[in-house]
Amino acid sequence: MSAPQSVSLSTIVTTDFAAITRGRAIAADRLEAAAGSGVGWLPANLALTPFDSIASPNPWGSFGDLRLAPDLSARFRTTATGASSPFDLVVGDVVELDGAPWRGCPRGLLRTAADELAERHGLILRMSFEQEFQAVDVDLPPAHALSFGALRRVDPFGPTLFAALAEAGVEPEVVLPEFGRQQFEVTCAPAEPVRAADRAVAIREIVRELGRNCGLRASFAPKVAVDGVGNGVHIHLSLWDKAGRPVTRDAAAANGLSAAAGAFFSGVLRHMPALVAFTAPSPPSYLRLRPQSWSAAYTWLADRDREAALRVCPTWTAGGGDPDRQFNVEYRAADATANPYLAAWALVRAGLAGLDAGLAPPPIAPRHPDGLSAAERTALGVVRLPESLEDALAALDADPIVRGWLAGDVLETYVGVRRAELARVAGLSPAQVCDLYQGLY
Repeated sequence: MSAPQSVSLSTIVTTDFAAITRGRAIAADRLEAAAGSGVGWLPANLALTPFDSIASPNPWGSFGDLRLAPDLSARFRTTATGASSPFDLVVGDVVELDGAPWRGCPRGLLRTAADELAERHGLILRMSFEQEFQAVDVDLPPAHALSFGALRRVDPFGPTLFAALAEAGVEPEVVLPEFGRQQFEVTCAPAEPVRAADRAVAIREIVRELGRNCGLRASFAPKVAVDGVGNGVHIHLSLWDKAGRPVTRDAAAANGLSAAAGAFFSGVLRHMPALVAFTAPSPPSYLRLRPQSWSAAYTWLADRDREAALRVCPTWTAGGGDPDRQFNVEYRAADATANPYLAAWALVRAGLAGLDAGLAPPPIAPRHPDGLSAAERTALGVVRLPESLEDALAALDADPIVRGWLAGDVLETYVGVRRAELARVAGLSPAQVCDLYQGLY
């Protein structure tokens, strides 16, 4: 009797509130047929923690059924990860049984927010997730930070990763060694919000799979060691009109921002203490968000300062570069324990709130907030970001505008997941928290 042949599988996925990508695999030749009906899913899956427990209490219990419907335009497939079968990930939307959007689907939340930005203000957001990770549980040959040798010592990981991402349609731009010990960074081309978040998910999963097959375990945790360099997710944002023209920059403005972009980013700054509950949502996130750590610790806008929460990125004219098309602002208070759809959703919603309120553009801070007096900080609207997940949840609770962006049961679920994490790490030292999360992410 001959051995059965293997079946090519496609996995329909969603990324939950804990930023874990979960799903169900079907035969690849059934994928198109499943596009209409999807596969079964449960409301309580939204309450899953990174420890694979269901946060309790949660509003769903054991009741209810949903569908996870694949989006065939969000299929990421590559044969370059070194696995015995193709990497074949298809991002899906969680929908009701009749196909209507489900209020708890992070991807659907982002799509709706982006659509409202276009409908109400005629603006299209383009964004890109710049993601850092580290090779853990392996001692690589010594190499200097950012050096040629630091990437070559893991060869063929670098070029194979680039090839896998390109084949999958992620449009990678750079794979590079970073400043931290055994740290790397991946960047990709910008896209509209849902597509950008899809790419962020695909990059994480491709990096992890290729790493395993190259003998490297990749961790995107915000801190793998208390005294080490943190792993951030820097989210680059720019605004465009419906005709495809860039509208983020005003070269004559003191901060370089157009009126629309200024209002958008003022909204982000105004709500940022609550936003970090979504963009830096785990206990170790706050070991990274500290002053003088090349990370974000205050609500401030700066010109090319990598300590800023919002950094106006450089533009160039060398080689005929067009500053208007390059111009973007980088949000730096995020990491990969955040669901990328939810992080992007929070930024879009905050920007919308700023536009709806007609907020004035934020000023460029003249220097690091540590060097500003209390009066100067107040005049600039600069405040310290939450210093713990508990503080971030308190800031979320204190911001009725941000709380109002989610249905009550969805917000309850989100907070429940985060409180389950706080309960799990209660009594652990910072080093133990880092050890726990570097294994989870």
